[in-house]
Amino acid sequence: MTKGSCLCGGVAYEASDSIELRNCHCSRCRKVRGAAYATNLFVPATSFRWLRGEDLVVTYRLPNAKRFGNSFCRICGCPMPRTVPTRNVVLIPAGGLDDDPKVRTSSHIYVGSKAPWHEITDDIPQHPEGPPPA
Repeated sequence: MTKGSCLCGGVAYEASDSIELRNCHCSRCRKVRGAAYATNLFVPATSFRWLRGEDLVVTYRLPNAKRFGNSFCRICGCPMPRTVPTRNVVLIPAGGLDDDPKVRTSSHIYVGSKAPWHEITDDIPQHPEGPPPA
């Protein structure tokens, strides 16, 4: 079981199964996280549950974007999990995890639009756009 929470402690959640951990370098993820990239844990929607504070979570959907959205705690602003219904998964911002998810980063995605000031120095596979089809 992997648990997570927000900075103020108002929101908490858990997931029993991890699918994958990825670093996304797209400009949208960079802007919404205020960082060089966003590290996201993907879990099956059926293995995720809110422990408290689901009513504190606000979700912003970017107009005209097929899949992009951003969820955050309305009290402290921390990035929060959000459902990706087209894939039947929940995307969990890894920075909010309180436990080790027991998986390691599998790929860097959207490196074709990564920040020009950031250098990827590890040996994790890189993809110019999204992950390759399974």
